[in-house]
Amino acid sequence: MKALPILLLLLTALAAPITAQMDYQPPPDLDPLNRAYDKFLDAHARDGIFSYREIRLDRATLDRYVESLGSPAVAASLPTWDKPRQIAFWINAYNAISLQTALSHYPATMQKIPGAFDQLKHSVGGKTVTLDQIENTILAAYNDPRIYLVLGRSTMGGGRLRSESFNGARLEAQLAQSAQQFATRPEKVRIDQMANTLSVSPIFSWRSQAFIDSYADKSLDLPGRTPLELAIVGFLKPYLLKSERDFLEKNTWKLVYTEYDWTLNDRVGLPK
Repeated sequence: MKALPILLLLLTALAAPITAQMDYQPPPDLDPLNRAYDKFLDAHARDGIFSYREIRLDRATLDRYVESLGSPAVAASLPTWDKPRQIAFWINAYNAISLQTALSHYPATMQKIPGAFDQLKHSVGGKTVTLDQIENTILAAYNDPRIYLVLGRSTMGGGRLRSESFNGARLEAQLAQSAQQFATRPEKVRIDQMANTLSVSPIFSWRSQAFIDSYADKSLDLPGRTPLELAIVGFLKPYLLKSERDFLEKNTWKLVYTEYDWTLNDRVGLPK
């Protein structure tokens, strides 16, 4: 008799992604290139987390999408696209390739995969590039530090992967929402008034100049603070509670960078 409930649970778990895909309705403005990837994320991404054991069953969908990014047709048309569509293309490429890399070496973390970021080459948009080259050269040229907050890196410490692809027609709204989520998630940003600290993700320090250029002049009045400290507060300012703003304005707090979490963004092992 005990076997029946277990069997029902297994059948329910297997049916969940199928049901999600059956209910999938693509946004009307979705880039046709991203339709399969958008459907894949809709079925499998939950609060930035994947079940890698589950998506191995749908591996062919991800592989076909990544292969399509290097097609001659994409390479020829990419330079003619507007800026938001180009940015969305490269963000999607980065996250899909990162996921594919992690899946190929599962259960190893990205940090343990030799050359995952700086050596493994991928054909994308008429170029042969590494993940680092996409991030540090191609995406960096668009001068929007919010981009760094949506790069998942297949880790718990990276940006939270959405259950949808990035889309040029809605890119600004997607980046704005993702920035707000990053700023208000305690594992990324934490204000501890008892400890007198502002703890933030090391991503801010990795991309310090980009944040300084975009946010240092939007900060609170904080004499004596470094340009990066001003930039971090400038980024956080729209999302602060009054008590948090009052605390930061006292200007006695210490900035602390948390340790980056290289744990795979895998549902296995997480609390139920």
